[in-house]
Amino acid sequence: MIKKNDIITVTIEDITGQGSGIGRIDGMAVFVPLTAIGDIIEARILKVKKSYAYAKIEKLITHSQSRITPDCGCYTKCGGCVFRHISYEKELKIKQRRVYDAVTRIGKIENFIMNDIVGARNPNEYRNKSQIPFGYDKEGNIITGFYGTHSHRITGDGTCRLHPKEFDDITSVVKEWAVKYNVSVYDEIAHTGLIRHLYLRYAAKNEQIMVCLVINGKKLPHKAELIKVLTEYSPKIKSIVLNINTDRTNVVLGKNCETLYGSDHITDVLCGLRFDISPLSFYQVNRDQAEVLYNIAKDYAAVGENDFLIDLYCGTGTIGLTMAKDSKKVLGIEIIPQAIENAKKNALMNGINNAEFICSDAKTAASDLAKKKTLPDVVVLDPPRKGCDKEVIESVCVMKPKRIVYVSCDPETLARDLALFEEKGCKTEAVTPVDMFPRTQHVETVAFIKNKNR
Repeated sequence: MIKKNDIITVTIEDITGQGSGIGRIDGMAVFVPLTAIGDIIEARILKVKKSYAYAKIEKLITHSQSRITPDCGCYTKCGGCVFRHISYEKELKIKQRRVYDAVTRIGKIENFIMNDIVGARNPNEYRNKSQIPFGYDKEGNIITGFYGTHSHRITGDGTCRLHPKEFDDITSVVKEWAVKYNVSVYDEIAHTGLIRHLYLRYAAKNEQIMVCLVINGKKLPHKAELIKVLTEYSPKIKSIVLNINTDRTNVVLGKNCETLYGSDHITDVLCGLRFDISPLSFYQVNRDQAEVLYNIAKDYAAVGENDFLIDLYCGTGTIGLTMAKDSKKVLGIEIIPQAIENAKKNALMNGINNAEFICSDAKTAASDLAKKKTLPDVVVLDPPRKGCDKEVIESVCVMKPKRIVYVSCDPETLARDLALFEEKGCKTEAVTPVDMFPRTQHVETVAFIKNKNR
C-alpha cells in the first residue's frame, strides 16, 4: 500500500480534462499534474485517499510523443495554463473526448452528432483582458506577476503567453513609473499601499487598449507623468481609467471609476455589431473564438423573420443581439442589473429595436413565461458553470420551443441538463465543442436540442 512521500515509478495512461495525468499502482489511480500520456516517471506521493492518490513528478524517465517544451517561464507556478507541456493538437483531442465522455456517460445521450472541436487559429495572445497584481518581494522591491495556484503569492514577472505582447510592455511601463515616483503598492494583509492591480483590456478589431489602474485610495499621485509615459508608449491606448477599490476584499475592481485620459470605454466589433467595453462591463475574453461560438449557436437556432427567441442568462445581450436582425423578436433575461443596462445600450447602439431585456433570475422569469403560455420558437441558454436549475428546464419544456440552443462552459453540468431535457421529450441532435481558452482546462460547448413535442 502506497503512502505519503513514497517514490513510485508509473506510466501515464490517461489524462483528465483538468490536465492531470493518470497512472496506476496496484489498481489505484495516481493523479500527476504536468504529465502526458505515454510519460514514464518517478513521482512522489503527496496525498493518499481510499481509491486514488495525488503525486508530483520527481523525474521524467521517458518522454511522451505528445510532450513539448513549455514556452513560458512561470507555467508550472501561476496555475493559468494546464496543457502548455503538450502539443495543441493533443490538447484539442483531450477536450473533445472530455465533452463526448460527459455527454455519453453522464448524460447517457445516444444517437447524436458529435462534431469535431473547433480549435483556435492562434492558441496564444488571445486574451483581451488581463488583471495583473502588484506587490513587494522580500527585499521591498515592487513586483508584478500572477497569483500562484491556490494562493495570493505573486509569481512570474507579469508577462503571459495568453495575452497580447503590448500588455507585457504596458506592465513594465507602469511598474517603472511606480518605482521612479515612489508610488506605493498594496499589501493585502496590512491593507496599506496604493496600487492593487493593473487591469488591461483590448478591442482587437479596432486596435484600442484601455489601461485601468486599481488603487486603494481616491487620488493618484503623478498621474500626469503616468499618462505621458503610457501615451508615448502606444497610440493604441485610447483610455486610461482609475478604479477605486478601498475594501478589504479579493474582488479586483471597485464600483467607482474616474477617467484620466481619453474615453471611459473602448469599442470592439463582434459578429458585425459594435460593443463598448468599460472596466466594469462583460465582454468575451477571446473575441475570435466568441465569433465562432456565436455563429455555431446561430446556425443551430436557425431563426427566421417570424421567429420569437428567448435568450435566458443573456448577460450583456451579445448572443441574442447577433440573432436579432434575423428574428421577429428577442427577449433577453439576466439577473445582473448592470448587464441588462449594458444589453439595452448595446441594442440601441446597433440600431436593434426588436430586442427587449428584463432583469430577473432565470428560474422566476421562465416560470412566469410558462404560466402565461408563452410559445417561443427558439430558446437560447447560456448558464453559469453550475448549469440550469431543474425548474428552468421544466419551464422551458412547458413553453415548447421548436429548437433549444445550450451554450455551456462545463461539459459535466451540460450533460446532466441534456439528460433532463430528454426526460421531458426533447432530443439532443448535435454537440460542438469550441476551444475558447487554449492551453487552459476550460472548454465551451454548443448543444442543439430539438423539441419533439412541437
